Amino acid sequence: MIKVKSLVDGIGNQLITEKYYDNWALNYDHTLKNWNYKAPVQAANKLIKIKDKISSNLDLACGTGMFAKELKKIYPNIVIDGCDISSKSLKIAKLKNLYRNLFKKNFEKKIKITKKYDSVSMIGSMTYCKKPSALLSLITNYLKKNGIFIFSHRIDLWERQDFDSIINNHNKDFTLMHKYRPINYLPENSSFSNKIKIRIVILKKN
Repeated sequence: MIKVKSLVDGIGNQLITEKYYDNWALNYDHTLKNWNYKAPVQAANKLIKIKDKISSNLDLACGTGMFAKELKKIYPNIVIDGCDISSKSLKIAKLKNLYRNLFKKNFEKKIKITKKYDSVSMIGSMTYCKKPSALLSLITNYLKKNGIFIFSHRIDLWERQDFDSIINNHNKDFTLMHKYRPINYLPENSSFSNKIKIRIVILKKN
């Protein structure tokens, strides 16, 4: 039996991660509130500053819908589709009436879409991305011209992966609009506190 790693380590393989979040789903929102997790609202507030109108969004690794909830506050008429590997998280997300469609899928696998989106989001999940360069290539297929990809990523992993180079290698696909300063991730979680930070990034499809 494979032991579950910590959130800091990224849990484990896809099956382990799926089971972990299935088991956590019912208490997920409450726990993150207690840990003072603010990335969804912070990301939404940054998005509205650069794009006053967004009609459609694909929310990758959407979880229980925390980011979609913030999107709906600032873009009341937005249509949001979401995907996640945790079926129990998706059930909770569905109850919130935030999404048009929900897909049980690994965000690194291609999603069949019928129409391209104004924006794609991935807040709090780049930690689990095995092949970020391949993911960026996938995301270009989901976005309209001048569409926005907004994501967050841990600073320690950003540096380890040389994420600046990954983005630079996709300069034909994307223009880097904003790479915000590091902010606390889960400040009230003792494993993270002020030691592990994230940054929010906004790319625009060329």
